[in-house]
Amino acid sequence: MLATAEALSRLLDAARRVDGRERVATLDAQNRVLAADVTSPLDVPPMHTSSMDGYAVRAADLAGASESAPVALPVSQRIPAGHAAKPLAAGTAARIFTGATVPPGADTVVMQEMAQVSDDGRVAFAQTPAAGEWITQQGADIRRDSVILPAGTRLTPQALGLAASVGCAQLDVVRKVRVAIFFTGDELRMPGEPLEPGAIYNSNRFTLSALLAKLGCDVTDLGIVPDRRDATRETLRRAAIDHDLILTCGGVSVGEEDHVKPAVEAEGRISMWQIAMKPGKPLAFGAVRRGTDSAEREGEGSDAYFIGLPGNPVSSFCTFLLFVRPFLLRLAGGGNVAPRVYSMRADFSQKKGDRRNEFLRARVNESGGLDLFENQSSAVLTSTVWGDGLIDNPPNHAISEGEIVRFIPFSELMR
Repeated sequence: MLATAEALSRLLDAARRVDGRERVATLDAQNRVLAADVTSPLDVPPMHTSSMDGYAVRAADLAGASESAPVALPVSQRIPAGHAAKPLAAGTAARIFTGATVPPGADTVVMQEMAQVSDDGRVAFAQTPAAGEWITQQGADIRRDSVILPAGTRLTPQALGLAASVGCAQLDVVRKVRVAIFFTGDELRMPGEPLEPGAIYNSNRFTLSALLAKLGCDVTDLGIVPDRRDATRETLRRAAIDHDLILTCGGVSVGEEDHVKPAVEAEGRISMWQIAMKPGKPLAFGAVRRGTDSAEREGEGSDAYFIGLPGNPVSSFCTFLLFVRPFLLRLAGGGNVAPRVYSMRADFSQKKGDRRNEFLRARVNESGGLDLFENQSSAVLTSTVWGDGLIDNPPNHAISEGEIVRFIPFSELMR
């Protein structure tokens, strides 16, 4: 069995960014991956602006001002945000509002709380301000011609706002990764169907479909495939035609009814199988041959990637997050695909470690430590709802209460 780090390294080394890009409206680009750098055509802000409601003045005009000898200046103009400013005449003040353009000639802003307006419309200042106070300099956020979002960036809401702040109405993004998914198991039923003895509802279809949607994939759901090798091979051939990745769930173990692995070997190849992790050991990686016509039509390689996930619901959930997610992000052209890992205190003890790398469902308690879900079985899907993330526990390692462990939040594994 491969160690988890080695398995992930092999997957990412094999991943090649899909060909093709498209231009989409910035408003519609969330979760897409940039195909080209976004360079700012302007400074942000594009002019000096006031960061306070107050008065724009020349600091020299208020030299010597004090509470005992305030300096009063006439107000020569009023500048709301979005309006042009006239040059400031010496010996005058401009009424200015937050975000408004600082008038040429002014070198500081005095907040309105530090000024006193008299009955004759003049404004008095009881102290001498320093030059530059409460002024946001032109280009303080972004300089013209700088790269603000490099190619490979996955576009978050804040990234979309940043692109919009420099006037980008459209963005060049990598086309969506096309994923075909199917599920094997004669015992599987869909919610709403009667549940005969020995049958179970197909929870994995809902979990995995939602995870793929969250990653912005173009998904073809081929449904539940009968536990027959010929049916599995036919579905693999169909899935390979127009998809970058074929994702299956179930049928990759070593039982007599596990037909996915031999079917893939007949239609392509398996280059990796079985990972030293718990839950999720029977994970397979390889490729399925495309038909010649489809390969030429797509202008891409002759193989579709294949990843086979285990059928147990927690196993499929964890292996998707730890392996399929970064693989898909790499196919989409993403740069940094690794989740952030946090060092946190274990508020429990686990007397015996497993020979495999364990991923334990845990949640953060009110004191900032981690509690462990009592049943770590790969069939207990409630642990994934109860928990906040996974403890990455090394092989053969018992956890002592108070020990610092590696914790990967689900929020990191789903971003």
